[in-house]
Amino acid sequence: MAPPNPSKRLLNPDGSSNVVRLGRLGQSWLGDHYHALLTVPWPGFFAIISVLYLIANGLFAGLYLACGDVIENARPGSFVDAFFFSIQTMATIGYGKLIPIGPAANALVAIEALVGMLGMAVAAGLMFARITRPNAGVLFSSRVVVTSFDGRPTLMFRLANKRSAQIVEAEVDLVLVRNEINDEGMVFRRFHDLKLARSRSPVFSLTWTVIHAIDHYSPLYGETAETLAASASEILVLLSGHHEGFAQTVHARHVYSPEEIVWGGSFVDVFTILPDGRRALDLDRFHDIEPTP
Repeated sequence: MAPPNPSKRLLNPDGSSNVVRLGRLGQSWLGDHYHALLTVPWPGFFAIISVLYLIANGLFAGLYLACGDVIENARPGSFVDAFFFSIQTMATIGYGKLIPIGPAANALVAIEALVGMLGMAVAAGLMFARITRPNAGVLFSSRVVVTSFDGRPTLMFRLANKRSAQIVEAEVDLVLVRNEINDEGMVFRRFHDLKLARSRSPVFSLTWTVIHAIDHYSPLYGETAETLAASASEILVLLSGHHEGFAQTVHARHVYSPEEIVWGGSFVDVFTILPDGRRALDLDRFHDIEPTP
């Protein structure tokens, strides 16, 4: 088996897996699609719902035409009239111009009304689940810096709370993920916890600079940009806390690749003083880095 290409990320910047899954063993078809509808972006969600809606009405329109001339006031053999009659039936609009004729048409109307009711319930449930799903609203710096801090090399990045609501009892975990070879010559994907100067914040309301000292006990000791790239290293950030706005626990994650580490740089100050003396947080400079020795 060919070794993995170190240039290909195993984790996306948002922390999701970038590994292709082969096979369907142990996976639920319904559960996978339900999860996909919950996590797909909003434009994709509305596109999927719209396509399914049009397909369902098109199928019922074809069934009405197959039964013959069973729709009163509709043009004989008109798919357009049958399609719009299906829409009126599924949405329970009932303008009163197009009327089903005969037992077959009325049976189809009953079935379509049931399908429309169930479809509306599922769509409403998905909409509610998507809208009420909490989002931490945490902004991660686009890059990590390695600079001198308190006389020793230090890895640093920062977070920002994009909302006015505070995250209380916030905790950050920093993990180095890389390929390692054991004594038997086997390649393993290992996880190393990186000790932080402060991993917990009672109140996370503005910004938070996360600091990891690269000393003799750090898994990053002696590493360079080349060695991190060769071992397909990634730095995984996990944040959790109680969001006072949602009144529940929220989570956020981000992954940095070796290419996103700036060796010899520091973040610019994002706090400024307004003319009236108040302090302001300038998020437009949140990702800015200035070079340091």
